[in-house]
Parts: sequence; structure tokens; C-alpha cells
Amino acid sequence: MGRSGKSTVHCMPKPAMKDFKSSDLVIGNGMEGARLLSKWKQLSRLQRSLILFLLAFLFICGILSYPSLTEQWRGTSYSPFNDISQDMKGESTKEGTVADAEDSASLKPVKAVDRVEAVREAFRHAWKGYKAFAWGHDELKPISKTHGEWFGLGLTLIDALDTMWILGLKDEFAEARKWVETELFFSKNVDVNLFESTIRILGGLLSTYHLTGDTLFLDKAQDIGSRLMPAFKTPSKIPYSDVNIGKGTAHPPRWTTDSTVAEVTSIQLEFRELSRLTKDPQQVGRANLISANQMLSTMHVYLSRLLEDYLQAIEGVRKNLLRQTSPSKLTFVGELSNGRLNPKMDHLVCFLPGTLALGAHNGLPADHMELALQLMETCHQMYAQMETGLSPEIAHFNLQSNNGRDIDVKPADRHNLLRPETVESLFYMYRFTKDSKYRDWGWDILQSFNKYTRVPSGGYTSIGNVRDPLNPAPRDKMESFFLGETLKYLFLLFSDDNELISLDKYVFNTEAHPLPIWPSTS
Repeated sequence: MGRSGKSTVHCMPKPAMKDFKSSDLVIGNGMEGARLLSKWKQLSRLQRSLILFLLAFLFICGILSYPSLTEQWRGTSYSPFNDISQDMKGESTKEGTVADAEDSASLKPVKAVDRVEAVREAFRHAWKGYKAFAWGHDELKPISKTHGEWFGLGLTLIDALDTMWILGLKDEFAEARKWVETELFFSKNVDVNLFESTIRILGGLLSTYHLTGDTLFLDKAQDIGSRLMPAFKTPSKIPYSDVNIGKGTAHPPRWTTDSTVAEVTSIQLEFRELSRLTKDPQQVGRANLISANQMLSTMHVYLSRLLEDYLQAIEGVRKNLLRQTSPSKLTFVGELSNGRLNPKMDHLVCFLPGTLALGAHNGLPADHMELALQLMETCHQMYAQMETGLSPEIAHFNLQSNNGRDIDVKPADRHNLLRPETVESLFYMYRFTKDSKYRDWGWDILQSFNKYTRVPSGGYTSIGNVRDPLNPAPRDKMESFFLGETLKYLFLLFSDDNELISLDKYVFNTEAHPLPIWPSTS
């Protein structure tokens, strides 16, 4: 192979044949044609075979010298995004040029791929499927061209509102706003999960209000917020996980009496914001009771000690959960089970690099950023080492070099749900470091989504096997967070506008809905 990328093929010299001139290969009518046919018949079978072989060989040589056909013969699969992928290979950090790594003299102007527009196109394709087959319902089932319900409250539509606004999709936003105005009502006899409805519905409505200034969304946020409040009416003041927003009753999950600490503390962000906007102290009072009053004896989460607790938590992770793989020394966060470390990490943990980087950006220890860099590499490898380029839900890491691989995936963990955590951290890492590799990693992920999860009729689907590119096993479900989080973070990652959701002015809730950072008060 030369530097040009074309195959070099050496063809056999043309064999000499007695009494056969090139002028005889003129195909005509009448006597010339008859004379040519007569000479052909006079040749021996061996001579005719040699001529036919030579012609076939020369034809093959010509085909192999044409690179695009060669690639097709080699089995290169076609995707509408293949051309974009090829254009981005070797792209310099400056738009408009591509360079061969070994020959800087080969620089030539090209049309740079608009990654931001590629995200818009992906959103429009997902929205096309939702609008056609699941409009007003919670989730799209793109394979069967139908919908699924969780709460019956249009989760995907509400989750995607601020994404459409940020992406500048005015027509799509307008039709979604019309649905919210005329079709979204919360007086339903339905049980909803407090955490999920808070981060997706309440958070989505509050965020959209702040971005647009449209009081329709604040009114809807206040309605759902008040209907969720019965969940806090418990003897312990730790909220129940489920609440009936029509009846005003709440209860714990049917399989357990426990509440998840991460969930009941996360939702303080939305209720505090709702209280600030409505001047209603009820919401913030309820939220404060979760951490300050009840968890005092077990969590020691005082509002004045949150920073100290965070630093202690990170130090605990360092001492007890961090390990490195063999052979590549990938740093990962394991799990403790009965005092023993289980070398596994969920994809969900890939939010942590971004969190660490955000803390370092705001004055926390510099070694937090060093850890963020290491974990970001690991999360990238969870994608890069899979045959589809998509991460599994859970990865198991090798502590001993027994098979030459750093990452193993058990059959039950090979699914990908279109989750956002890795691209979320890539967004933070790029904002703070400006290292273009994080954009490139995000671009690779978007291309893999388009290649293995995109459904032609509209929408994207979760898949069951990231290790099998020939049969990734579509699961027929597009989670609302694909539009609410994954595509939003990819868009912000590729955008050159740092003031578009500035990290000094906004904080993202658990569902990637940006809420304003207000000046602290005494």
C-alpha cells in the first residue's frame, strides 16, 4: 500500500502470439468482421484460452486500481454516515483541512463535517419516529412502530423540550409546546415514581421555563410539583418512592420499604428551584427535611457540610474502590460486596469524570482532575473495545493479565440503552480542557449510534448485544433520556459557543435539565 492509499498491482507482461496483430482487433461490419472471426477460429484452443485469460486478468487489474470499487469488493458496509466518518479522519483542529499524518505537504481544503448539524439531524430522525408512532405517549417503540407507557404523561416530549430549544429546532418546539398547552394534564389516577417524575417532568418544565421565559411551563411545573408533595408526608420525613398524582396518596415500592439515598437527595434541586420561583416555602421545607433532619444520625448530611462530605466521599472512593486493570492499567471504580471488591463498573458510573472535573474547575483539589482524566479514558475504552463501538451496561475488569483483555462483558450485561453518562463527562472534559480528542470520542459514539441503533422509519433503539455487530439484537425501545440527555450533551460537546449553557451560570439536574445558579445568600 502506498501513501495514497491505493493498491499497487503488478500485471503479467503480455504474451507474444504469432500472426496476431493489434490492428486485427478492430471490430467492424462486413469483411473486416468476418476476417477477424476467421483468424480467431484459426487459433488453437490453448492460444484462445491464453487470450481470454489475459483479457480477464487485465480487467481485474483495472478494477483493483479503482479504490472505491476495491473497497466495495472488500466488503465495506454502507451507511449514510460512512462518508462523514471518512471525512473526519485526519481532520485538523482547524476547520477546513485534512492532513495525511505522514505527509504534511498533502494538505488540501475540504468541506469540514458539521458535527453540530449531525446531532440536529439525529434529533430530527428520533423525533420523526416519536411523532409518527408515539406522539403524546411516554416512549417510542421504533421497531414495532408503536409506543409504551410508564406514567402516561408524555415523558419523551417533556424530556426533549429544552433540548429542542438549545438545538434551535423551532418548528419541533412549537408543536411540542402546543401539546403541553392543550393535552398535558396531571389530574390522573396514576402512580408515578417520585424521583423519575421529578427529574424528567418537573426538571424539564422548570428548565424550559428558564430558557424561554414562557410562563406556561412554570404553571405546569407548579401543578406537578404540588401533586408530588404527598410523597413527603411520612413519619421519617424521607419521602416515599411512589405517589398517586390524582388521589394525593403515596406509598413505598411494593418490593421494599427502603428509599434510595441518591434519589431522595437529588430531587432537592428541583423543589428548591420551584420554591424560589413560586415563593412557596413548602417545597423547600420538605426538601430540607430529607437531608437535615432525618438523615442526621446516619448520613451526617448537614447543608453546611455538603462540600466536606463530598470530599470525604471522593477520598473513600480512592482508598476503597479504585483499581487498575491489566495489561493496560485502566483505572476503574469497583464495588464492595461483603468486604470484597467486585471489579465491575456500571456505565452509570461514567458520570463521575465530569463531576470530578466540574469540582476541580470550581477550586477543588487538582488531583480530582487527574482522576477525572483517568476515568474518562476508561469510559472511552468501554466503547472503543466493543465490536459495535458502544458500551455495555456493565463492564467487568481484569486485574490479572490472563487473556490479554482489560474488559470482559457477561452475556446478561451486553445491552446498551442509549445512555448519556459518558457523553455527559466528555462534554465537561472538553469544556475545561479544550482537548479535541474528547470531541472525537463523542463523534465516534454518535456514529456507532447511527450505525447500530438507528431505525430507518424513525427513532433509535436500545440494543441487546454490543459485542455482535452483525446482530446487535434491537430491543425496540427508545428511552426518553436519549433526547433529553444523550443528544443534548453531544450537541453541547460539539458546539463552539461556551456561553451556550455556561457551566458558571447553570447546573444540570440528574436528567440534564439546566437550572440557573443563583447567588448564595447568608
